[in-house]
Amino acid sequence: METKYTRLAIASMRNSANAEATVSISVKGETPFPASCEVSYSSQGCEASGLFIILYRKNTQRYTVAMARRTKTPLYPIKHWSHSSLVSFLRNQLAWYKRYVENVRDTPSTPAGIIGRSGHVALQHFYSGLSKEAGIALGLEYLRNVPDFEVQFGKAKTKSAQKKKRASMERDYLRAVSYYLARPPRHKVLGVEVMATASVEGLPIPLKAISDLVVVSRIDPKAVDIIDHKFVDSFSKSGARKPLFVIQAMFNYYTVQTLYGKPVKRFIVYECKKTRNADGSSQLKKYVLNFDECEEEFEVFHRLIKDASLEITRERLYLPNPSDMFEGENSFEVYKMGLAE
Repeated sequence: METKYTRLAIASMRNSANAEATVSISVKGETPFPASCEVSYSSQGCEASGLFIILYRKNTQRYTVAMARRTKTPLYPIKHWSHSSLVSFLRNQLAWYKRYVENVRDTPSTPAGIIGRSGHVALQHFYSGLSKEAGIALGLEYLRNVPDFEVQFGKAKTKSAQKKKRASMERDYLRAVSYYLARPPRHKVLGVEVMATASVEGLPIPLKAISDLVVVSRIDPKAVDIIDHKFVDSFSKSGARKPLFVIQAMFNYYTVQTLYGKPVKRFIVYECKKTRNADGSSQLKKYVLNFDECEEEFEVFHRLIKDASLEITRERLYLPNPSDMFEGENSFEVYKMGLAE
C-alpha cells in the first residue's frame, strides 16, 4: 500500500501546488480504506508536513488525498538571488547573512560606492530625457543627501576632516560624470533602471536584477542589449570575460529576457575612469559580452547558483572574513559579539 499511497500523494500535490513534489510517506492503519498517513514533502521552495487522509470512492474508482493539517517553513532563507547577494555570499558569508537573511543594512558605504551611485542617478535622469546639467544636478543632490553615518570616512575622524572628505567626494563625482557626459554613448532606450525577477528552469531560486539601460540592439533590431555603467579608479584588465562582469551579465540576461520577451544579444559595460588620463586618452572604456558566445559561461553560472543554493539550505555556522575590504571589520565585530548565533 505504501507505494500506491505515495503515488497518490504526489499526484494530489502536483494538482494543488502545480509543481513536482518529493514525498516521504508512512502508512498508519492496517485497513487500506480509509487510512491515515504522515507525509512530508518539498515543493516550490518550501517544506511541509502534515496528516493526510486517504479516501476511496467506490463509484468513481478514484483515490483522493485530503490534507487535514499542513505547516510550512521556507526551505531557502532568501526569496531570490541577485548579483550583489551572490557575490556577498561568496566573499563574506557572515556579512551576507546579516544583510540578506536578517535584512540588517547598517554597514556604511565607501566614498567610491557613493560616488558611483550618484553617477548612476545622473545617467538615469539623462537617459530618461533630462538635460546633462539637470542629470548632474540630481546626482549631486543625491550625494549631498547621504547622511554622515552612512559614509565610511576611514581615517577622517574629526568633523573638519569629514567635511574635507565630503568636498573631495563632490569634486570626484562632478569630474567623473562630466567625463562620461562629454560624449555620452547614444542608444535607442527601451528602459532605464529596469528591475525584474525571473524564475529560470533548472534553478531552485528566482533571480533578480536591475539593468541600468535596456536598449535596441545594434546587431539585431528585433533584440535588445543591456547597458551597465561603472565609475572606476582604473580600467579592468580582464576585459569582457572578467568573472564579475559575466556573473552580473547572467542575472541581467534572464531578468530582461523574462520582462521583455525578446532575444537578449549583448551585455555592454562602460567604465568611466574618475581621474584624468595623463596621456589624454579616452576616459571611457567599452566591454562587450556576446551571449551567443557564452555557452560555457551559462553552464558555470547554473552550477554556481545550484551549489550556492544548496549551501544556504544546510545547517551551518556563518563565519566572518576579516580580509574583506568592504565588510571585513563589521563582520568580525558581529562575530565577536555573537550576534549571528
